[in-house]
Amino acid sequence: MKKDNSRRSFIKSSALAAGAFFIVPRHVLGKGYTAPSDKLNLAAIGAGGKGTSDIFNAYNNGANNVVALCDVDFGQAAKSVERFPNAKRYSDFRKMFEEMGKSIDGVTISAPDHIHGIAAMAAMQNGIHVYVQKPLSHNIYETRMLTEAARKYKVVSQMGNQGASNPGQQQMIEWFNKGLIGDVDTVYVWTNRPVWPQGIPVPSGNPALPETMSKENWDLFIGPADYVDYHPLYHPFKWRGWWNFGTGALGDMGCHLIDPPFRVLELGYPTEVECSVGQIFIKDWTPEYIPEGCPPSSHVQVTFPASKKNKKSIKMIWTDGGIRPFHPDLIPADDPIGEAGSANGVMMIGSKGIMTCGTYGLEPKVYKKNGEVLTMPKDYKTSNKNELLPEYGHHVSWTDAIKAGFGSKEHRALTSSFDYSGPLTETVLMGNLAIRSYQMAKKNEKGQLNFDGRKKLLWDGKNMKITNYDDANQFVARNYRDGWKLI
Repeated sequence: MKKDNSRRSFIKSSALAAGAFFIVPRHVLGKGYTAPSDKLNLAAIGAGGKGTSDIFNAYNNGANNVVALCDVDFGQAAKSVERFPNAKRYSDFRKMFEEMGKSIDGVTISAPDHIHGIAAMAAMQNGIHVYVQKPLSHNIYETRMLTEAARKYKVVSQMGNQGASNPGQQQMIEWFNKGLIGDVDTVYVWTNRPVWPQGIPVPSGNPALPETMSKENWDLFIGPADYVDYHPLYHPFKWRGWWNFGTGALGDMGCHLIDPPFRVLELGYPTEVECSVGQIFIKDWTPEYIPEGCPPSSHVQVTFPASKKNKKSIKMIWTDGGIRPFHPDLIPADDPIGEAGSANGVMMIGSKGIMTCGTYGLEPKVYKKNGEVLTMPKDYKTSNKNELLPEYGHHVSWTDAIKAGFGSKEHRALTSSFDYSGPLTETVLMGNLAIRSYQMAKKNEKGQLNFDGRKKLLWDGKNMKITNYDDANQFVARNYRDGWKLI
């Protein structure tokens, strides 16, 4: 339940409250010194891996306090422990909220994907502001619930797709709004991921747990997912390739790479999705599909309707596993497409030209039909006052917005609040819904495998439902293990 009269409200209204007499003004403390009353108390769920930089960037060189760290394997979070030795340590975020919820203002959530939804919801129900790594959640239903909960509980939210704060995206919006590439009908998005094991047999055996992880903590790692025994092909990091925990290459990079066209073209819910995936061979040269694991590569096409901003319907084509599109005629043969080396990128094909960029919206370019090529000026003026901070100030903009308050100018200026990143994530996870349907096999009366999900799937975005293949709807949400729930 959201708490009233918390120190979060105190920070915002302290200048008007009676308690303001206890606050030392900035001018008394000296230039560059932050008054204790202006500091947020922050916690981290997932303090290793990407969580290391997430909580450190939000700490912002002492502009805020870090009061708690939560991780199931502090061997992976050693750097955070070293940086914040006075922070209280937890293995279970539910216990952390129970004991410290009233004193925590904001939390960074950088645990595996399957924990995002349940941890973020618990935080918001405690009135705690949330910074959640991409993808926002493990499935479409959780993502929709988080988007609605951020409004309901009036918390400041931000997803960790830091390229959203890259000024390159602002430049791309301006180019498109000037009509430089005309209306877009095709968007290509691609990545060289996975760079972890994917498309492999389900792990077997019973390896020993790491010395830094107890059996109880492995159970906490599993959280709401189906229980499986520990294996180093799950933890650390390799969880990304298993549907039980991760969302594959598309979930990992889609929120970075699909972000620029989604933002520039102001896309909404897609209407249909279709895919194919790479085969694997385990024995006897017979192709197999492993429904428990993400495939080694995928090819996904998502369709969006025409809009007021773009008069044509759009086909967005995603490829991973190192498969990329070819050079359009407008792009010279020796130019990279997307980023340098062409391993990751975006191309928006318009009636008057092509707009491209790399990961995070880096290296934006326009290739016009008259032969002119536009690049971003070095002196480009951006509205992001934090752009020179780590990760374009994506974390600091979030903490600034918390201090300013829900609904403030700073809050409305956030580039990936859940109002935006929720629909973006749902689009990304639409691809995974198609992939999982494609991998699903049923036996017919003769014992033969049928892959009935290998078709174009029609999507009702408002109601979160595939309308022409009901079996696919099992992947819209997930079942939760006993003791865990979303709401």
